[in-house]
Amino acid sequence: MITGEPMPVQKSQGDWVSAGTINGKQTFVMKAEKIGSETLLAQIIQMVNDASRSKAPIQKIADRISGYFVPIVIAISVITFVIWALFGPDPALVFGLINAIAVLIIACPCALGLATPMSVMVGVGKGAQSGILIKTAEALEKMNQIDTLIIDKTGTITEGKPSVEKVVSISNEYSSHEVLQYIISANQHSEHPLAEATMKFGKKENAEILPASQFSAVTGKGVIAKINDHMIALGNNRLMQDINAHFEEDQINAISAYQKEGKTVSLLSIDKEVKGYVVISDAIKASSRDALKKLKDDGINILMLTGDNKNTAAAVAQLLNIDFKAEMLPEDKLHEVKRLQKEGRKVAMAGDGINDAPALAKSDVGIAMGTGTDVAIESAGITLVKGDLQGIVKARNLSHKVMKNIKQNLFFALIYNTIGVPVAAGVLFPFFGILLSPMIAALAMSFSSVSVIGNALRLRYADIS
Repeated sequence: MITGEPMPVQKSQGDWVSAGTINGKQTFVMKAEKIGSETLLAQIIQMVNDASRSKAPIQKIADRISGYFVPIVIAISVITFVIWALFGPDPALVFGLINAIAVLIIACPCALGLATPMSVMVGVGKGAQSGILIKTAEALEKMNQIDTLIIDKTGTITEGKPSVEKVVSISNEYSSHEVLQYIISANQHSEHPLAEATMKFGKKENAEILPASQFSAVTGKGVIAKINDHMIALGNNRLMQDINAHFEEDQINAISAYQKEGKTVSLLSIDKEVKGYVVISDAIKASSRDALKKLKDDGINILMLTGDNKNTAAAVAQLLNIDFKAEMLPEDKLHEVKRLQKEGRKVAMAGDGINDAPALAKSDVGIAMGTGTDVAIESAGITLVKGDLQGIVKARNLSHKVMKNIKQNLFFALIYNTIGVPVAAGVLFPFFGILLSPMIAALAMSFSSVSVIGNALRLRYADIS
């Protein structure tokens, strides 16, 4: 829960343990060195709160325009009344009052007020249809400015749970299916997460579970059982050495290659002869590679921060061609976000765990996997329902289109005023005798609002894939 590692890490006497540590089959004495607000979980909650409060609200484009627009229109209306009252034909005051009112009506900033919220509202709805839940308009707007993406590994890039990558037979006596059969039969009484991964794989491959007796779990090493009158041992190199199981040097090299990639390899020995092995990994999500490539092509700098070990992190980063930092604690991720922001970067953070929450809250845009923890989702401004990185691509495309739509709406809101205000003020009267009735001005003002609404509704059909 704290480090984000998907694979169990063996603990021994004197080791530090945190929330999320699982006790297997032994009793032990644990000393609580910190309580209450001093605990790591309490500190993470505090970091999330501090990061959330430190955010400055974004100032909307429409607000800035309105700040100048409204006083200018009122001034034009007053000037219109004064000019008509002084220089207009009789009845001068009536002409001045009507034209001043027409200016105020046609310049009513209804469309200007609708420009941003209409686009945001439709954009949020479009995002929800695509599995992107947007908590605030601020997050949607800022997504358009992002130039750096920080991503967690476990549960974000990868599935976040151990899964069997392959089962290998290294003997002519047994097929890979028979090796799998012995593996799941030996693991059927084990509660270890790796055993659960093999059982799930065996069920998928329709492998039959054979009766097992004399089952024994060897802590930190593996399991031993008797199946079909054969002594079966399944576990790591240390277990094989303990039972004096024989395996060749080339087999050791093949296994080491997987281990250097950060994968877990369990060896299967039958009557003290290694006959096969199973490779267990935290598989990379099918869509991660393509999604990260699209983001990099769009000019986004990508950095993977993970609490996992360096070997596993390096293997994943190499496959995806991205930079990484491993063995990162929650405060380390938070400090990295702060460092990048100090350099002037606009940072988005994508993660799924409690250990990601402080960085999610501090980043310019926090993106949580919907498959992750509640605290991560609560800390983020955007949640991807499917927990798929392709959702980040969609969120960014949606942000681009929403911001473009807002600018179009602002154009529609202002173009009528730019043309209509001078006409309402009576600039055409000396040349063509044309005046704009307040009723016509109200119609023009309404039409500008309809144009903004119609344009915003186009977002419903936008392609954000």
